[in-house]
Amino acid sequence: MQLLDLTLPTPHENLALDEALLDWAEEISPPVEVLRLWESPQPLCVVGRSSRIDQEVDASACRERGIPILRRSSGGAAILTGPGCLMYAVVLSYELRPDLKDISRAHSYALGCLAKGLSAASPKVLCAGTSDLVIFDESKNVGRKISGNSLRAKRSHLLYHGTLLYNFDLSLITECLQMPPRQPNYRGARGHADFVANLPISSREMRECVLRAFPTNGQLASWPKKHVAQLIEDRFSRENWNLRYPQ
Repeated sequence: MQLLDLTLPTPHENLALDEALLDWAEEISPPVEVLRLWESPQPLCVVGRSSRIDQEVDASACRERGIPILRRSSGGAAILTGPGCLMYAVVLSYELRPDLKDISRAHSYALGCLAKGLSAASPKVLCAGTSDLVIFDESKNVGRKISGNSLRAKRSHLLYHGTLLYNFDLSLITECLQMPPRQPNYRGARGHADFVANLPISSREMRECVLRAFPTNGQLASWPKKHVAQLIEDRFSRENWNLRYPQ
């Protein structure tokens, strides 16, 4: 697995790069796997491929704060990211890991790797729901979400990516996201303020944890710049993609 630690200048570029890496891996041989790390320098709302913005996002609050709303190509609900939230993306090969063709096993594998990697910083990090990581709050006997994740599967590879909260302004989540229409049982109808938490570690420590989760053996020499630009033109810069009303 090769490492790409790269934050591009704009939100559109950063979303497009995750997808471009998946498309690039589909096209080359032998099979390749990539771990990408990035962190948005500005707050950003990212909705899932099938998310309905009117149900998941307070769009007026985002507009007031100048927070862009963009749509990713993977599933799941809306998230808010920005400084203090490390984003990761891992492209995995079915040829190298055939078990991951089963979606439930893909979730279990990726989350298990992350939980193990984060255990060096906190042994209380656990998998929860379908695609969350939580830190266990002993005083309240509940898990508080520190990571939300989603995937996109293609012919020979899958993209698994998500958020890792460590020093994020959690009040923005309360202000800009509605209660999601679909909630895991462990949430117990808790509001955002009682549900999400930062893992109290530094940016450097968080990166080290993810590198333990997905060990790499070198830097990715180049990345698909032209395809990123094409994805932005065709999709990520267009309101009819970002703000569309899924059926």
